[in-house]
Amino acid sequence: MPKTRTTPSLAAKKATKAKAKPTQEDIALRAYHIYLERGCTAGDPMQDWLQAERELLGPPKKSRSKSKVVSIAA
Repeated sequence: MPKTRTTPSLAAKKATKAKAKPTQEDIALRAYHIYLERGCTAGDPMQDWLQAERELLGPPKKSRSKSKVVSIAA
């Protein structure tokens, strides 16, 4: 009986892709967003690039959602 080849599930593909090293295009895009977040003011493009690399290559940070308390005066 021939062995059937199983294809990885969509979840497995996403997990593999999530662990993949970011491309130069990914880093450049993040560096550009850092520039935009700075208000398009002058800065050091190399520092933006290095920050983007750290963010994309480093361990994922847990997001701490801050809840906003909105009071409505009656």
